[in-house]
Amino acid sequence: MRLQESGEMYLETIYVLSKNNANVHSIDVGEYLGYSKPSVSRAMSILKSGGYITMAADGTLNLTTLGREIAEKIFERHTILTALLVSLGVDDETAAEDACRLEHDISDKSLEAIKQHLIKEGKI
Repeated sequence: MRLQESGEMYLETIYVLSKNNANVHSIDVGEYLGYSKPSVSRAMSILKSGGYITMAADGTLNLTTLGREIAEKIFERHTILTALLVSLGVDDETAAEDACRLEHDISDKSLEAIKQHLIKEGKI
């Protein structure tokens, strides 16, 4: 079963936050995304039951192997699409926001073509 877009966003957020802080908690995720505590708690419960994250006794969130694979894929998509939009003249903030919407729907084939183009052009 495919993870919903919101689940992918949560996994990507945990991944991004964990790059700077080994101890990511639900409150950190909520603050980063601007979501309410009940929404984040529900999402963490769904992700945990789906085998995407684990939660330590102190509330620290950790990505499972499956969760990390998805998070890294979404993060890479975000990075590539942002780079594409910036290379087309879109400002950084708008490019990042638009990439966030596009990253969940673009096919692997199209993303790979964009990635190869950006590499060829020296943009990534």
